[in-house]
Amino acid sequence: MEWVRRSALLSAASVLLLAAVIVLPGCGKDKKAETREGPGAGRTVGVVLSVGGLGDKSFNDLAHAGLMQAVREMGIRPVYGQPEQMAEDEKYLRDYAEQGFDLVVAVGFLMKDALEDVAPEYPETHFAIIDCIVEAPNVASLVFREHEGSFLVGALAQMKTRTGTVGFVGGMDIPLIHKFEVGYAEGARYVDPDAEVLISYVGSHPGAFHDPVRGKSLAIAQFDRGAEVIFHAAGSSGNGVIDAAAERGLYAIGVDANQNYMAPGHVLTSMIKRVDVAVLKTIESVVRGSFRPGVHEFGLANEGVGYALDEHNRDLLPPDILARVEDLKARIVSGEIKVTNYYDTISQDES
Repeated sequence: MEWVRRSALLSAASVLLLAAVIVLPGCGKDKKAETREGPGAGRTVGVVLSVGGLGDKSFNDLAHAGLMQAVREMGIRPVYGQPEQMAEDEKYLRDYAEQGFDLVVAVGFLMKDALEDVAPEYPETHFAIIDCIVEAPNVASLVFREHEGSFLVGALAQMKTRTGTVGFVGGMDIPLIHKFEVGYAEGARYVDPDAEVLISYVGSHPGAFHDPVRGKSLAIAQFDRGAEVIFHAAGSSGNGVIDAAAERGLYAIGVDANQNYMAPGHVLTSMIKRVDVAVLKTIESVVRGSFRPGVHEFGLANEGVGYALDEHNRDLLPPDILARVEDLKARIVSGEIKVTNYYDTISQDES
């Protein structure tokens, strides 16, 4: 689990690299950082963060950490933008392409439409997008097998509960988050077919990913109904879920980044989604001249997803539980256990 500990250090270390700040006309903040010598010296990479920006302790922070690691390892010149609303996404993408950046990364599925408009206008620019597929000859689509990692933490949750009831709090009610929900429920019910899985969503709009007050109230309602462990896939709204677990003396499960440190003893584990690795590997491919458009998938087999184990939660997970979860992981990787990908169920329904 060394990679889990490294990811926790990346965000803190990256702060030391920040330098001058510029504000683009009509936009939110756009920031540049100092560069170092390396194979990527002279190359510029722009990352457009999702609305909410840095400080979510999750998705955006991981993308930024991957960018900063590329600075340290390759010496690239990094720029990252923090749109204050979705309407600014396209301007950021176009501005970065217009400036001749070597790679422009769109962080999140909410930028799909904007990137589909911009990418064809700049065929010589490399683009990447996280969490959705954009079919274009200059776009790398970085997607994750969230259902696999969610299955494992669902199994962990069910092994830990005494009531037989666990919970899930999603951010925006969309298919991507249903991937987490379905995998989590399957993992819980694999351990106990009679498991009760409570499901709640913060909302049906992008703001659902950064409403910790609402996230906390939903978690409290689930704890009141008997849940002992709640998994969130809700961006910074999930911070409220973790707060509720700490207040009730129960457990939350973090998402994307390792969030175990946020409430030691009350975060059972975190479902790690290696956005930092996906960003770093894509930057590396541009530096090496091996950039490849199309779909790039990250799952349990290549450590693109997983669960976090560190000093903050090790005492919560005894050896017998860990051995059982590692066995489940091996069986998923081998194909013996097939975890439902919610996207596949949508395709079947449509056909």
